[in-house]
Amino acid sequence: MNDFNRHAFLFVCAALALSAPCLANFHEDNWELRPGRWHVHVVNNLGAGKTLFAHCQSKNDDIGNRTIAPGAEITWSFKPNFFGTTLYWCYTRTDHEHTAFDVYWEESKHNWLRYRCNYKECFWIAKDDGFYIRVIPEKRDELIHKWEPGW
Repeated sequence: MNDFNRHAFLFVCAALALSAPCLANFHEDNWELRPGRWHVHVVNNLGAGKTLFAHCQSKNDDIGNRTIAPGAEITWSFKPNFFGTTLYWCYTRTDHEHTAFDVYWEESKHNWLRYRCNYKECFWIAKDDGFYIRVIPEKRDELIHKWEPGW
């Protein structure tokens, strides 16, 4: 579905029922309505009992500074905004390494994130060599961001 069709669909949704959830998943040439809530998890799977520090936020929602114990996680849920511009990112660090990356973004032309998150549940997992995303449909973790030295 091209951007013109996507915008036309969203306009029709808004005109028909502003009170009804009307965000859409676009799968190349077809789309489906989605229930609005997404969940993001940041998981500490670091070895040797290392603590993970994380600060995650969007433009309008600051999850805050969090200390994540070994084996623990933080999680939050949200509804993507009507305009398709929702973006969450995290800055994470250990005592000697750091990385910063987007943990949720809207996709209009691809399904990279939606597929890995099974269209609603994103797991970002800190391991000793970097941050992984869980590819839920394939039951595997994929390395996305390597740790950078310092912080």
